[in-house]
Amino acid sequence: MMGQTSALTHHAAAQERQHPFHARLNRFNSVRVMPAHVVPGWKAGLEAEFEMRVEEGYFIERERRQVQRGAEDAPEDPAAFVRWFEELRDSGPGQGDPLFAWLAGTATLPEMRWFLAQEAAGEAGFDDLVALTQVRLPARVKLEMARNYWDEMGRGHERGMHGLMLAAVVRELGIEPSIDDTAWEALALSNLMAGMASNRRYAYQSIGALGAIEMTAPGRVAQVNAGLKRLGVPVAARAYFQLHATLDIKHSKAWNEEVIFPLVQADSRTARPIAEGALMRLTGGARCFRCYRAHFGLGHETVAPPRRDAAVTAPRPSH
Repeated sequence: MMGQTSALTHHAAAQERQHPFHARLNRFNSVRVMPAHVVPGWKAGLEAEFEMRVEEGYFIERERRQVQRGAEDAPEDPAAFVRWFEELRDSGPGQGDPLFAWLAGTATLPEMRWFLAQEAAGEAGFDDLVALTQVRLPARVKLEMARNYWDEMGRGHERGMHGLMLAAVVRELGIEPSIDDTAWEALALSNLMAGMASNRRYAYQSIGALGAIEMTAPGRVAQVNAGLKRLGVPVAARAYFQLHATLDIKHSKAWNEEVIFPLVQADSRTARPIAEGALMRLTGGARCFRCYRAHFGLGHETVAPPRRDAAVTAPRPSH
């Protein structure tokens, strides 16, 4: 009990210290690539953007320094590098976190809503991250990223667009994501992904981070889907998680073979930044999982057995 109280106190202090910066950066990222109109004060806006991007740069560099030693272990041979990369699925930071078994078998609907609110508020938009990252990359790499993007776009059908499917989950469950109510860890992860994709000096880190998402997400989203199903959430509200539990396996294989392999084959120097990006993304995710477990009062290693009375009726769709 004492250890849990100490952990909560430490997290509260970190929240107070970190949240203001990541909230500002998150709001900046929400508008930085939005279409806009020319305004008379464009120069002042550009100067303010420069200051924010400098702060962002320091943040990303702090994150990068944390994983540099681990990235040094990545081989430069393309086949060996892909094997190293794929091993992160089992051995990387945050993999096998007990949070997800708890969500699958124990969490109540309000607890699941809180978790999904954090995830939704911290969502950086995978489709846009891919689009920003692929600029001026080699043809083979661009083609695979285009296929990935096309899937994210529902292969031309609005109702199949992944971003809109996630928005449907939020709507159906009555979740109202808010930056002010989101843990700094979730905001930081979103800011990290947006920063890597938006700055060309981190293009290879972004490739590694996106590849890590595709590779490690299926197991986690399958457990979230299992938890939502147990709680009586309708299939329509779970479609996003059902889809990604299987589709991302295919995406990951193609990403590793058609994006990562040819880049390292063409220039072995890309191995290190790709490795950094993967480790940065996984480390940021693991930080979120620790935060969520602390919020729910869960231990580091064990999860409470499933509650027999946990299933409740989810809100019915409004249409």
